[in-house]
Amino acid sequence: MSTVAELVIPQTAALPLRWNSGKPRVLLITSRETRRWVIPKGWLMKGKTPWETARIEACEEAGALGKIRAKPIGSYHYVKLLPRGESCRCKVLVFPLVVEKLKKNWKERDQRSRQWFPAKKAAKLVSEPELSTLLLNLADSQGANLIPKKLRHIS
Repeated sequence: MSTVAELVIPQTAALPLRWNSGKPRVLLITSRETRRWVIPKGWLMKGKTPWETARIEACEEAGALGKIRAKPIGSYHYVKLLPRGESCRCKVLVFPLVVEKLKKNWKERDQRSRQWFPAKKAAKLVSEPELSTLLLNLADSQGANLIPKKLRHIS
């Protein structure tokens, strides 16, 4: 496996959330190839802001609709495997999406599974250490303040 470049390529992700008895729950999806637990993410889209792209990815990959915050709550890095055996390093900006509705039929429903987890459990299931830390911070009582109350009350 060779690295395409030493550049860090930007990506964007939605962190689908809801609250249950005041505690955050995270909607994870499986990746298409390895079936690892991940959050909806993708490449930036021409003519769209990073948070708009994250909202689109959440709908396409997880069928999640809701209110997204235009300010990221953090980021994480990972190595993206590319089709010809190459790889690149990506930095993913994470935008919180408070889920109001889950679609029964969505674009990638035949390619992925989705499931709600408490934030602490989700932190153990994802492979990326920085994403795991972000989820643990969210589970912490202080970390819940990363999401504005006006967004938290809708779920």
